[in-house]
Amino acid sequence: MPDGMSAGSQGGGAAGHFPALVLNADFRPLSYFPLSLWSWQDAVKAVYLDRVSVLSEYDMAVRSPRHTIRLPSVIALRDYIPAARRPAFTRFNVFLRDSFACVYCGDERPTHELTFDHVIPRSRGGRTSWENVVTACGPCNLRKGSKLPAEIRMFPRCTPRQPTSWELQENGRMFPPNYLHESWRDYLYWDSELEG
Repeated sequence: MPDGMSAGSQGGGAAGHFPALVLNADFRPLSYFPLSLWSWQDAVKAVYLDRVSVLSEYDMAVRSPRHTIRLPSVIALRDYIPAARRPAFTRFNVFLRDSFACVYCGDERPTHELTFDHVIPRSRGGRTSWENVVTACGPCNLRKGSKLPAEIRMFPRCTPRQPTSWELQENGRMFPPNYLHESWRDYLYWDSELEG
């Protein structure tokens, strides 16, 4: 950060709770879920290095002996970062693909209550891949055990497959975070009904 900047504001208080929403050069969030946010320190550094454009600011400012900079609340990268075409095969991305719901009973659950299930169990030759792993709640996973879907009449509600990064981002839009600063709202498009 330039010249040892420190936080201050017109109203006093700490700058620790002033994240910046980070948009790609096309003015879309780098990520919806989790929402692409940078700390105020990283945002100010990127502004100082001319790597971002500031689209909106907080009323809070940081000061050094030579500079005063208002904290950015929304920034856009100057250089476009293309999304990965193939998302990483992770437990979280499987949950996100399946909208955090059990593919057998349809129950939506918090992440810590979800697990993943091999549609064709590993003990029966099933692989750990996008096409064979699905989100399951504990009771359904326990009930299915090491049986094939046809043996226990438990079939996934949709055929598991590898999603695109775009599909995961679209799914992420269904889960807005608990806190949205009002300056971010023009850049975020959640699946909520528009008021007439």
